[in-house]
Order: sequence, then structure tokens, then C-alpha cells
Amino acid sequence: MVHIESSPMGSLTGRLKRDFLGVVNSIYQSDSAYIRPLDMELGDRLNPKKNPFFEHGEGAAFVAYKDGVPVGRATASIDREHLARYGDNVGFFGFLDTVNDETVAKALLAKAEAWLRARGMKTIRGPISLSINEEMGCLVDGFDTPPFIMMPHHRPYQAGLIEKAGFDKVKDVYAWSYRVGELNKRTARAQREMRELPELQSRMVELKHLERDVRLVVDIFNDAWNENWAFVPLTRNEVAKMAQDFRLLLVPELTRIVSIDGEPAAVALALPNLNEMIADLDGKILPFGIAKLLYRLKVRGPKSARMIILGIRKKFRMQRRYMPLASFLYAEMNDSAAKLGIEFGECGWTLEDNHAVNAGIKMMGGTAYKTYRVFERPIAEQRPA
Repeated sequence: MVHIESSPMGSLTGRLKRDFLGVVNSIYQSDSAYIRPLDMELGDRLNPKKNPFFEHGEGAAFVAYKDGVPVGRATASIDREHLARYGDNVGFFGFLDTVNDETVAKALLAKAEAWLRARGMKTIRGPISLSINEEMGCLVDGFDTPPFIMMPHHRPYQAGLIEKAGFDKVKDVYAWSYRVGELNKRTARAQREMRELPELQSRMVELKHLERDVRLVVDIFNDAWNENWAFVPLTRNEVAKMAQDFRLLLVPELTRIVSIDGEPAAVALALPNLNEMIADLDGKILPFGIAKLLYRLKVRGPKSARMIILGIRKKFRMQRRYMPLASFLYAEMNDSAAKLGIEFGECGWTLEDNHAVNAGIKMMGGTAYKTYRVFERPIAEQRPA
């Protein structure tokens, strides 16, 4: 029999927190591609005192037990920024990791649904952990390679268990593999053409003005992505937290801010692939993990990176003169990555129906190598006892 224990995010402590973080070890013990996230980082994301998401959201955590042993976990969350923007009464489930047992997955999803129903939600969607600006989707293709930073990983059976719980696909997103190296002729030509425009200036993010530049990056990103499915802009405090988190990881050479006639017009930002450097830490940063991480990041240097933001303001994206801007940004990032000794990277995620962006990445040499699926179902009304 499956037993579910739950906790509001702000009260997730002690045994329940240890089980929530640690249950992944048994679920993924035979999966060589899985990389356990750092417990400290994940714990902070679930802590309302440390994650500004909770200024406009709330959530609960659930752990499933069978014969007293942890066998799965999940969360439920509500994002009031999403509700204000869409008015759709959609709540989310996330952090869903289970053993291959239909009863476990159904029990966890039922608990998440009940929590959302009690707060007036009409639809449950996920996996989204905790909002669309964090991790999204259940992996359905690409199980043989490790996930990059800020991307989830799942066992091949997980999506099937979600479907058996009555969920239908609502959207797929792609992650793209990219090999750093010589540019193809079309991309190199676009880079050259943009460099020759007298009104175009390109620079890196400045660490001494990191919060200012991160706000600028996010402002352009919000303008560029504003019409995308389920998009929710980051709040001011979320941007400030992002800047704070980037202080350790950010490599200025892997960023670009492009201005046209002095107006910020386009941005690209990639991060060193943290997962490459923590694969053997089993989620623990202490006592020796932080020294290993700093050595691998600052001395040895990363071999991979993930492009997490690329955006062009709509007013410039619609002008024929600046149509090669995306290719220019990819080319500039490729050149910087090569100089840093980075060999390969990931771009994404991108929506399955964003055909223009997907075609552009493919043209520049990217290959869609992972697919993540988002599911949803209506929340059933509470039956009288």
C-alpha cells in the first residue's frame, strides 16, 4: 500500500526533506545518465525564505512510501503571476520522480491535484518545477545522455505513468545539441554582415555591473519571448536572485549584449554546464564538494555549456536588415566557446511549434537530441463524502 506524506514548502524539514532529496538515489541507481542536483541548491529553491518565486507563489511537497521505504516524490505549486496573466486557473505538479509503479505515480499526482483543487485550480499541468521559469517537462526522448544545468532527467517509464494517471500531452519542447567548431558558410556570412553594420555594437556582460546587465538581459528576453506559450516574465526580485546566483558560474565570454544605435536590441547568455562538474558529488557540496567544484570550474575549466537565453527585441526582429542577428549571436558564442576550450553545448529549450527558431538552430548545426513533454488534465470536482 502506498502512503503519502506532505508538507508546505516552508515546513519541509527533517526526515521528510531528507527523503524528498534522497529518494532519487534508489529511483536512478541503475541510470548512468542521471546526475543528482546539489541538495543545497534544490533545498534553497524549495525554501520560501530564499526563492523569490514564493513572493507570488505557493507550494507543497509530497513523498510516497511503500512498506516504509521512500519510492517517489512530487510537488504542487501555484504561480499567481501565471494566473494574473492567463486567468486559466492552472496549477502545476513538478519534481515528479517515481519507481516504475503505477500506484505510486497515481497516488502522488492525486495528492498534488487535491492540493490544487482546495485552492480553486481547475487544471493540473506539469511537470513544471515550480514555475515555467525553472525546470519544465518530462523527458520522453534522449535518455542516454546526462542532463545539462537546469534541465531535468527521467526514467523512460515516467511519461507512461503520467499518461496512465489520465494526463494528455499539451506541449513538447526540444533541447538541441551543438558541437563547437568551424562555422558553416551561411552562419559565417551572417556574422560577417552583422559585424560590418556601423550602428551595431556588441559587448559582454560586465561582472562589476552584473545586476544591471542581468536586468538588461532579462528585459530584452521578456520582450522577445512575450508571445510564447505559457510565458511568464521574471519579477524584479527573481532577476536580482538570478544575478546573485550567476556570480559563481557566469563566464563573461559566454554572454553578448547587442545594441543598435545605442539601444539594447539582442542578448545571448550561456552558462558552464554545472552538471559536468558535480556528477560524482551525489548532491553533496560539503565537506569536499565545494573545493572540487571550484577547481573544475575555475582551474580545469568546463568542456560544455548551455545556452539558456537568446532573444531579440521584436521591433528589431521584424526588420529585414537585422534578420541575421540570431545567427550572429550563435556565431559569436561559438567563437568564444572555442577559445575557452568548450567542445560542445546545449541550446534550449525551444517549443516544438516555434518553427522559425527551430529551423534557425538546425541551420547553424544544432541537432534536436532530447524531447521533454508537458501534460495536463482537468481537476475533478470534489465528490461528497
